[in-house]
Amino acid sequence: MVTYVVLAQFTDQGIRTVKNSPQRAVQAAEMAKGFGCEMKQIYWTLGEYDIVTVVEAADDQSFTAFGLALGSLGNIRTQTLRAFNKDDIGSIIARLP
Repeated sequence: MVTYVVLAQFTDQGIRTVKNSPQRAVQAAEMAKGFGCEMKQIYWTLGEYDIVTVVEAADDQSFTAFGLALGSLGNIRTQTLRAFNKDDIGSIIARLP
């Protein structure tokens, strides 16, 4: 599985209906499953980003399809970071000359 950290900001539409945000998170987690993804964690945050999620996916294509479907609902804009755990980065670093 591939891990992604997703930083999200509410759109105008999303903030107008912010009271529905917890319910939308449940719906997003269900939607993720349909794309072969799993929302492992979700946090509502203070600062530049309103929501931070950790998502696991089988591959980039599955995650991208989920991200596009979620974004098309119009409640958030996202920035995605590919994440590596300690074992992943250890294997990557081991390949360095």
